[in-house]
Amino acid sequence: MNKTLVAYFSPTGSTKSVAEKIAKAAKADLFEIVPAIPYTEADLEGFEKDSRATQEARNRELRPEIKNKVENMDDYSTLFIGFPIWWFLPPTIINTFLETYNLSGKKIILFGTSDGSSISNCIEELQKSAPNANFIIQKLIKPTTSLSMIEGWVQGIK
Repeated sequence: MNKTLVAYFSPTGSTKSVAEKIAKAAKADLFEIVPAIPYTEADLEGFEKDSRATQEARNRELRPEIKNKVENMDDYSTLFIGFPIWWFLPPTIINTFLETYNLSGKKIILFGTSDGSSISNCIEELQKSAPNANFIIQKLIKPTTSLSMIEGWVQGIK
């Protein structure tokens, strides 16, 4: 129950590289959130009104299905959860992930990747999906951030 998990959604690979660094720095297990229906390049086009990313940003009730599952979620007390930021919000597959488990009392640290959006609204948005979890911090991290910088951040949290 005292283990740490880094769970991430990374349709382009940018968030994956950050998640891998965090997992190494935190000596944590790594879990990729895999959508049941993969996102295509067209799905990720944020400036197209019919793209999946835009639809999720507009309709926060959408819940894309997840193909895989953390089998031993009860073993983890701390979760780092990473995602790209779409229109200043997390993709709704992150809500699906949070709603899949009983996260009561777990410490949740959010990290997002973006070329231009802020992460400032993400805790407020995601607390709705895990109201009994303890969301403690959110941070925007660029994929090019060094491992040593991430190690410093992770150590500052613990």
